Amino acid sequence: MIKVGLIGAGGMGNVHTMKYRQMPNVDLRFFDRSTEHAAAFAAKHGVQSVGDVSELIDWADVVDVCLPTDMHLETAEVLLRAGKGVLMEKPMAFDLDQCRHLIRLQDSTGGWVMPLHVVRFFPEFKKAAQVISEGSLGRIATLRTRRGGLFPKGSDGWFRDFRRSGGVLLDLCMHDFDWMRWVNGEVRRVLSRSLAFTREGDLPGDYALTILEFENGAIGHVEGTWLDPGGFRTTIEVCGDQGQLEHDSRLTKSLVTNSTTGSASESPVSGGDDPYFVQLSSALAAWEARETPPVTSRDGFAAVAISRAAMASAASGDWVSVESL
Repeated sequence: MIKVGLIGAGGMGNVHTMKYRQMPNVDLRFFDRSTEHAAAFAAKHGVQSVGDVSELIDWADVVDVCLPTDMHLETAEVLLRAGKGVLMEKPMAFDLDQCRHLIRLQDSTGGWVMPLHVVRFFPEFKKAAQVISEGSLGRIATLRTRRGGLFPKGSDGWFRDFRRSGGVLLDLCMHDFDWMRWVNGEVRRVLSRSLAFTREGDLPGDYALTILEFENGAIGHVEGTWLDPGGFRTTIEVCGDQGQLEHDSRLTKSLVTNSTTGSASESPVSGGDDPYFVQLSSALAAWEARETPPVTSRDGFAAVAISRAAMASAASGDWVSVESL
């Protein structure tokens, strides 16, 4: 039995708890600073609430952090010094200095941090990565993704405070920055435009469009929006010199590959391939085996580096190079 502590009983805390409750080898307890919220959460999920975060840390083997981004650094520091396995909701930390600090602390303490980049575990994105790695599309020339829906709120409206969330470029587009780097290699520089950096005052949402120039010469296009009243949607288009792959989450056949020999549907995928369950269960298996996590802290740094370069580009209007660790 592995003891998992969860900090933060908000939106992602709910999602993760439902998945942990499906794992027979997990003993789960949680902490939330709001006693009223904690009571409702405990009643909803049938999970024990712990009244003090230090008590939860002392008890747990692994701690899953589902807190606003600006609270990641302080929480992870305590967990790493306590020798815990850390599952950190993305982004790993708010900026690159914080990421570097956590990596140094992880390495010096022999700790273990896995940023929760769940898009890698979504069936369509995982299958697309497989198709690309197998070479079915040939040499990749362009990658294009689109992600988003309505403006999220979060506890105390923290998503809407871009000083805490970083807007779509740090909180939302980071998913696709990470996925593109995973399937196509390192990013050299980016050029980005974003509402958060071009309009003053209260915004009804956020929108950003970013061009990525990869080390291998490919070009990426990442679109992120919190302005879509039609609901959440993801798309992928990858073009190579031997074929094309496309995905649209609003279509029944959501992943299709096209080549000179014809088109093939790669979906629907297995209904049991739940990305959050697969992500969390594989993370716990790696921790128990003391293996490298499926997504490493260095992957977390690289994703934040692309997001931060995009934010700097949106602010300056110029191309910005992506920092390395």
